[in-house]
Amino acid sequence: MLTILTQYAERLQALHTAIEQIINGLPQVALDWPPGPDMNSIHVLAVHVAGSERYWIGDVAGSDPSGRDRDAEFRSHGSDPHALIDLLDRTLAQSRVVLEGLELADLEDLRISPHNGRQVTVAWCLAHALEHTALHLGHMEITRQLWEKNPLSS
Repeated sequence: MLTILTQYAERLQALHTAIEQIINGLPQVALDWPPGPDMNSIHVLAVHVAGSERYWIGDVAGSDPSGRDRDAEFRSHGSDPHALIDLLDRTLAQSRVVLEGLELADLEDLRISPHNGRQVTVAWCLAHALEHTALHLGHMEITRQLWEKNPLSS
């Protein structure tokens, strides 16, 4: 794999590891707890991160349609920590397969997002997936902190 893609995979792995650390040890009620109205639970955010990464790296950059149902990600609940971590691990493994198949010139290739018809490069897909995962990692960190201060967590 190209050095730049190896380093990219390492950064993506680091984000996944941080998400797993947030999820580990939380009871089901904490995973499904939204910190406020119109806010997402850690469970929803983890499922959405996996869906989005699979979409941008697998579906769009890798031209391997998954049949993603984005709306369902925001209705998800009830998975235990192990199931969420397994979902994230499977997503990361699939992302690595795509990354291993890319050459430097592929990063400039144009793709059409099936979701909105937008034309983007493979490099943009990869950058967006990393940015999006990091953004929601931050949301999960704050949500866990709020949960730990919540009277329900006792």
